[in-house]
Amino acid sequence: MGDQAIIFLAGLDFEESLYIKKLLLDMEPEQQSNFIQIYAEKRRDPVLILVCILAGFLCFAGLHRFITERVGLGIAYFFTGGFLLIGTIVDLLRYKKIARKYNIKMAARSFELLGVWKN
Repeated sequence: MGDQAIIFLAGLDFEESLYIKKLLLDMEPEQQSNFIQIYAEKRRDPVLILVCILAGFLCFAGLHRFITERVGLGIAYFFTGGFLLIGTIVDLLRYKKIARKYNIKMAARSFELLGVWKN
């Protein structure tokens, strides 16, 4: 595994880094570099998710759902005030899981995109 990949993996949480390591195992260093560039652009930091959830208490409920490509839930949160703030409170407790789920989905998409480029 290349130096760039090791440095990148250091900033991820445990589950996410295990998934990324599994994807990077059979790649050449150039492919690893391409994958990391693609994935880093698509990845969402859990702190960003947390800030967006907190913004839901003040002005824009559901913003965190929009940035994690859950537009339907984002619209529902927006028009119901985060399901009367109960959904927003629950998401506040689950923000790391929301970010991890989105990031793993983006890693899979990045891997598929890289596979398309190879062929």
